[in-house]
Amino acid sequence: MTSFRLAITELRRLTSGKLPKLALIAVTLVPLLYGAMYIYANWDPYGRLESVPAAVVIDDTGAARDDGTRLTAGQDVYHELLDSKSFDWQLTGEKQAADGVSSGRYTFALVVPKDFSAALVSPGDFEPRQAKLRLITNDANNYLAGTIADKVASEVRSGVAKNAGSEAAQQFLLGFSTVHDKTQEAADGAGQLADGAGKLHGGLGEARQGTAQLSSGAHQLLDGQRELVNGSARLTDGTGQLSNGADQVHNGLQQLRQQTAQLPQQTAQLADGAEKVAQGNEQLASRAEVLGNVSQQLADNLDQTKQRIADQLRSTGVDEETVQKVVDGLDKLNSPVTDANGKVQTQVGQLRMLADGAKQVADGNRKLAQATPTMTGAIGQLADGSGQVADGAHQVDDGAKQLRDGQQQAFGGTKQLAGGADQLAGGARQLHDGSGQLADGSHTLADELGKGVNDIPNPDAKTRDATADTIGDPVAVDTKAQVKAGTYGAGLAPFFMGLALWIGGFVLFLLMRPLSSRALAAGVAPWRVAIGGWLPAAIVGLVQAVLLYLVVVFAVGVRPANPALTIGFLILTSFAFTAVVHALNAAFGPKGKFIALVILVLQLVTAGGTFPWQTIPEPLHPLHQVLPLSYVVSGLRHLLYGGPGLESAAGAAGVLLCYLVAGLLLSTIAAWRQRVWTPSRLKPELSL
Repeated sequence: MTSFRLAITELRRLTSGKLPKLALIAVTLVPLLYGAMYIYANWDPYGRLESVPAAVVIDDTGAARDDGTRLTAGQDVYHELLDSKSFDWQLTGEKQAADGVSSGRYTFALVVPKDFSAALVSPGDFEPRQAKLRLITNDANNYLAGTIADKVASEVRSGVAKNAGSEAAQQFLLGFSTVHDKTQEAADGAGQLADGAGKLHGGLGEARQGTAQLSSGAHQLLDGQRELVNGSARLTDGTGQLSNGADQVHNGLQQLRQQTAQLPQQTAQLADGAEKVAQGNEQLASRAEVLGNVSQQLADNLDQTKQRIADQLRSTGVDEETVQKVVDGLDKLNSPVTDANGKVQTQVGQLRMLADGAKQVADGNRKLAQATPTMTGAIGQLADGSGQVADGAHQVDDGAKQLRDGQQQAFGGTKQLAGGADQLAGGARQLHDGSGQLADGSHTLADELGKGVNDIPNPDAKTRDATADTIGDPVAVDTKAQVKAGTYGAGLAPFFMGLALWIGGFVLFLLMRPLSSRALAAGVAPWRVAIGGWLPAAIVGLVQAVLLYLVVVFAVGVRPANPALTIGFLILTSFAFTAVVHALNAAFGPKGKFIALVILVLQLVTAGGTFPWQTIPEPLHPLHQVLPLSYVVSGLRHLLYGGPGLESAAGAAGVLLCYLVAGLLLSTIAAWRQRVWTPSRLKPELSL
């Protein structure tokens, strides 16, 4: 009896009646119901999340930006959620949302608090705080929905952070442009300041020359005044002698008559000399007044110049503190000139007094000259009134002494005037040098600002927007999928299809006998009996694999990258699984069904069909390496999704062939052992 005859006999037994046929059809469709229906039911759950109710609470009241616009980030979040269609978002209040999550009306709730926008703009006020979103979940509604909600909240947070970062970067870059423009204006203003300082330097150069001339003129005036003092001293000596001579007039009247013959002419000359002295003093006073006017104008011009410099600095955008420092520096430079001007004005007044006194003296001398003819005509009377003449001579002597003293005071004032003029010249020189330094510093400032303005970023609007977007969202994930499943169901298809074929092999031996008792009793070779017991399950398993492939591909929509290899791999998987289940049932009898069920459970948790197998507890890792479903999942993934890695599918096929051979070998050993009947076989303790 061959193995094929044994298989055909078993199949005839299973199709001998209507009910057995229905049972065979049912177990044939079990993998289809499990695998195809499970893939279909979980084909694209993420694509149907828009039907899952979720509450959104927008309590955000908005916030004002620095530019006067208003930020309403809460409303922006709400519109983005609606546009995303990630869930069936329903706008409600916070209490209603919390009650709805508790009752199951809403799967979860996302709450945008009142200060959400205010927190986003808080860094601009240097009082930064995080903008917080509140997520209300309830795992009693659905654990995975809560996990997805966490992901949605993270995406919302990332989107808001990106927008806020981009907006902050935009303002930051706009500030750069503003600084660039203002620095350019400052550079232009520094250039204007340099030009003005250059003009001031030139004007102060002329003023320096003028003060030098003033000092020289003051020294010339001092020399003339010195000569005038010497002349006044000689005049005093002469009037003293006149006084002494008046005492001798009475005794030498005749001699005086002879000597005074020229007296009218001499007194006229004296009057002329006094008038010249008066004129000289008047010219000196006039020149001194001109000098005083120049000095006063120079002092006034310094104040006006100081005010113009301050105004120019303010107009160029220099801060008030720097302007005040420059004004204080100019005050220090102007102080010697101001002090010298005060002394000049004092000396000018004294010279005016001297000129007025000299005028009086000249007038007196002129009267004396006019009276001299009368005096000479009345020489005789003079002899009689020589005492009176002596008294007059004493008075003249006193007047000459007063004139001498006034001229000495004028000389002292002129000396002070010369010293003040020297100080004025020195101050003008210092001011000229300082204005030169100011011009040089202004040019340096303008040059450095001109250089620095090129180092300040000044992007255009397009570049500024692109840069702000990059700063706000600096990292982008460029996912390069070597292979892609497409949907959630397609991603789980290898796992579900492998499980379906194991379950299909498991349920087959609820109907089929693993070994033919008749063949064993007839002494058929154990390997023939083993293969004959496995072939019916293999044939039905082949049908199961083909039906599963056809429905999953053409009905559900999985598109394998390698169709022929995929269906071949599924058939090999079915052969290997039926061989293993067959061997367990042949070797252990009813207990083999339980062992097959236990192996199914172990494969469910160790195959890595959902999460990566490395996430299972480490003690279970060896089971992943040993049990066949792990290799089925790995092989089907490479065959369904395509790409490199077909050698991994070939390796998995090799492992399944090993399981197939091992199962048939174990079945052969079991058939060999069951040629001898034992009481336990005749009357088993447990029958399934």
